[in-house]
Amino acid sequence: MSSPIRVVIAEDDVQIAQIQQRFLERIEGFELVGIAHGLAEARDLVEVLTPELLLLDIQFPTGTGLDLLRDLRAANSATDVILITAAREVETLRAALRGGVFDYILKPLVFERLQEALQHYATHLAKLRSMESLAQHDVDHLLPRGTPTAPAGQPDRLPKGIDGLTLDKVRTVFREWQTPCNAEEVGQQIGASRTTARRYLEYLVSTRELTAEVSYGSVGRPERRYQRA
Repeated sequence: MSSPIRVVIAEDDVQIAQIQQRFLERIEGFELVGIAHGLAEARDLVEVLTPELLLLDIQFPTGTGLDLLRDLRAANSATDVILITAAREVETLRAALRGGVFDYILKPLVFERLQEALQHYATHLAKLRSMESLAQHDVDHLLPRGTPTAPAGQPDRLPKGIDGLTLDKVRTVFREWQTPCNAEEVGQQIGASRTTARRYLEYLVSTRELTAEVSYGSVGRPERRYQRA
C-alpha cells in the first residue's frame, strides 16, 4: 500500500483551518502533517516537512499566499499548491496560474469540491510516479489544459467518466428548468446518483455552459447550486 500524500494547511483563520482539517480527515489517501496560521510559519513547515501538497490561503496579515507561492517556486520547492481563497479577481487567478498552482478553489469551501481536487491530485501524482518517459499524449493528459480539441470532422473527446448521453440529459434539465438546482435535484431528474450528477455538473461548469454558486440550506450547510451561464 502506498504512503499517504502529506499535506500542510496554511490558513490564518483558525476556524476555517479546522474545517479544512476535518474535511481532509474524511478523504482517504491524505495525511495532515501541519497547520500554519501565518506565512512565515507556513514557509518553515514546507521547508522542514517537505509535504507533497500545500493548501494555501491568499490573504494573510503580513502578506499574501501569492508571495509565498513565488518564494517556493524561486527556491525550486517540490511542494504542489492548491489555493483556497475568497479572491475572485481574474488577475489574482492569472498570477496563481503563473505560479503553477494545481487548483484554485473559491471560499466558502465545500467538501465535495475539495474532495474532487484532492482525488484529481492523487491521480495526477500517481501517474507521474509511475512514468519513466513521456509521450505527447501523456503530457496532454497530465497538464490541466482542459479537453484537447478534436480534429475537424471528428466528434469532441469527452473526459473519462463523462458519457455523451448522460451529458445531454443534464443539458436538457437546464433547458427546461429556469431556477438554480443542486446535484441531488439533477440526479433525480436524470435517474443518477448525486455524486454522478455532480461530476457532470462540474464538467459543464468547466466548459462554461453552467455557473455555480454556493448557498446555505436551513441548517447552514453550504451547497453548490447550478444554472445556465
